[in-house]
Amino acid sequence: MKLTIHSFENNGPIPGEFAFCIPAEEDHVTLAPNRSPHLSWSGAPEGTKSFALIVHDPDVPSVPDDVNQEGRTIPRDLPRVDFTHWLLVDIPLSVNELPAGCESDGVTPRGKTPGKTGYGVRGVNDYTAWFAGDEEMKGDYAGYDGPCPPWNDERLHHYHFTLYALDTPSLNLEGSFGGEKAKRAMEGHILAEAKWVGTYTLNPAVK
Repeated sequence: MKLTIHSFENNGPIPGEFAFCIPAEEDHVTLAPNRSPHLSWSGAPEGTKSFALIVHDPDVPSVPDDVNQEGRTIPRDLPRVDFTHWLLVDIPLSVNELPAGCESDGVTPRGKTPGKTGYGVRGVNDYTAWFAGDEEMKGDYAGYDGPCPPWNDERLHHYHFTLYALDTPSLNLEGSFGGEKAKRAMEGHILAEAKWVGTYTLNPAVK
């Protein structure tokens, strides 16, 4: 099975069009267009009945104390954790493409509603927990929300787009389910997977 992202090269930088934040002279960052990128795939194995897509960043600082703090940097060797940016399950077998902008076209304060769409069933990404204490932004963040790594992070962040071919038409997930619950539901149902990776940084010192 082959996955292609037409919006940026494999292992190449993600354009700001598909990010949640972009660099800015004032306050270091500003909100970005936050469009979901254009994906297509082919070569699903025999027996495939649906697809699932998980996009995650494994380079998120495990300790938030220095995140976006003036006069500080986040060391490159600090231990890291996962952050889910996009979760879409029960993608029908008849679907082999997600057009640019179909799962996000701008930053949506308080998020987007989880549940069934024309392309599958949305779970919530980890901006849900990130904004939980922000009265203006808190809510369920479903669908795609792009990169916004700390502007003072010494590490280049990598965004893994993984498509799974499954032997079941539905994972029977409802409500505000997240990445870990989706992974558990997929256990024993994965026939194949394909991956594409993009990179992103808001730190001008990182190449």
